[in-house]
Amino acid sequence: MEVQAAAALSMAIVAGISAAAAAIGDSITCGKAIESVARQPEARGNIMTMMFISVGLIESLPIIGIVIAFILMGQL
Repeated sequence: MEVQAAAALSMAIVAGISAAAAAIGDSITCGKAIESVARQPEARGNIMTMMFISVGLIESLPIIGIVIAFILMGQL
């Protein structure tokens, strides 16, 4: 039972760290996009499109990590 408890704890730690890293990445991306729009308002559409693509890619990594953690948890 100790191995399963350690695996559950490590899964929770991985989920928390990946969520925090994604939040930091999102905040940096959105902040830079706001700075870019403030400097060049005419390029707003292109900047926002690139920001949404970047945020989507950043958010996909923690989801993939959690799915892998659940798959590995099922192997125990």
